[in-house]
Amino acid sequence: MELTILHTNDVHSRYEGFAKAATAIKELRDENTLVLDAGDFNDFMRLELQGTNGRAGVALLKSAGYDALSVGNNEGFAGIEILETLAGENEVPVLACNLYKRLGEKLHPIKNVKRSIIKKVGGISYLIIGSSPGASFNEFFYLLNMESVDPEEEIEEELKKYAGQYDKCILLSHLGLKKDIQLAEEFKGIDIIIGGHSHTLMEEPLLIKNTLIHQSGNYCEHLGILKVNYSEDGMSFSGKNLVLKDVEPDQDILELLKSSKEEAVNNMSSPLYYIQKTLWHDVVEENPMTNFLADALRDLLSCEIGLINSGVLSGGIKNGAVTRLKLLELCPSPLNPTTMYVKGEDIREALKHSLDSQFCLQEGRGSGFRGRYLGRLHVSGMRVFYRHRKLVKVLVGEEELRDDRWYKIATSDYLKRGTGYNSLANNKDFVYEVDYLRDTLRDYLKKSEFIDEAFVERWIQAE
Repeated sequence: MELTILHTNDVHSRYEGFAKAATAIKELRDENTLVLDAGDFNDFMRLELQGTNGRAGVALLKSAGYDALSVGNNEGFAGIEILETLAGENEVPVLACNLYKRLGEKLHPIKNVKRSIIKKVGGISYLIIGSSPGASFNEFFYLLNMESVDPEEEIEEELKKYAGQYDKCILLSHLGLKKDIQLAEEFKGIDIIIGGHSHTLMEEPLLIKNTLIHQSGNYCEHLGILKVNYSEDGMSFSGKNLVLKDVEPDQDILELLKSSKEEAVNNMSSPLYYIQKTLWHDVVEENPMTNFLADALRDLLSCEIGLINSGVLSGGIKNGAVTRLKLLELCPSPLNPTTMYVKGEDIREALKHSLDSQFCLQEGRGSGFRGRYLGRLHVSGMRVFYRHRKLVKVLVGEEELRDDRWYKIATSDYLKRGTGYNSLANNKDFVYEVDYLRDTLRDYLKKSEFIDEAFVERWIQAE
């Protein structure tokens, strides 16, 4: 019997691409087909998700006829409440064998999230186990009262629990290709791994011992197609990634996106409060919008210095109503306010780079980033004097920045990782906050004194 697995991973809410995948799925699927997603299908930068508490993603998967979704880190970052709601409302099973709710030191199952399912296709029973990113993500999961454990023991438990009840096992993995290969080498009982997380576009399936591995890149630019034939003579297989660029989008998906957007806009457009000044934004030049965020972070986290790059913000905000919709547009990145200690010499190095406009205009790639450019550093509690794009003097309060001193800085987890500004990775004693940067904006934009202070320049051209 030949099994066809149509699969996606790391869609990250590129739903226009997913509409094309849905067309291909509906054309290719037959009674011997499984349709699977290996996680990070939902990325909550997307308006349709934020404004519907994730229900839009549920509707899309259901419409396209998916059989299961594994929980990626971005599904996890939505938080327990939304994750439990998604899994409860969804007719598409949501799978994670190694992700738990954390109550004190005890771990509990996350309601409605299944560890595995058994699906019968063409007379063969398949045990499908879901796995989420491992313990390396716990510094963020802990903030959300969740914990991820390394998957080996959890997978072994599922294999033992359902021994004799299935014919073949599929691991729906959001662990990355390197980890998938390791698992294929260690486990005899996993027949197929449909992977995600590493965004790997595989030209053909990989056979490790007796385990097939396949992954289909990211952003729904491709649809993975894996065909496996089981017979008395053994197993044969073939696989590819179908390019979706020229495929017509599925109209049902487009209609769902349209209705979900209308619902989301309606839900998120009520005024929270009003502001009296316009905060403009620029990627390269110092601007009050990013100054405002630097000030807000320094106050929120009680630090000597606030430091944030303008690229984490997508624009400014006009005087008038502040809404949830505008806050999401301003700051779509799921980045956390972060406290860390950095030496003066490393702060100085980062500030030097920030005087180079081409440096600021480089792509702002990195974990959690949903913008375009890296952007210029903006400061709070500091004044930076420069001449001809060269640093002259840096003051922290009224004292000169000391290269050998550690300073307590309020920033984001993006800069904590040294993304773009590499010297800031030389930090210690960092602490993440549970909220996102846009929550800081929400809480501080109502404070007029912070808006007024944002117009005070901190980068000063020396004579």
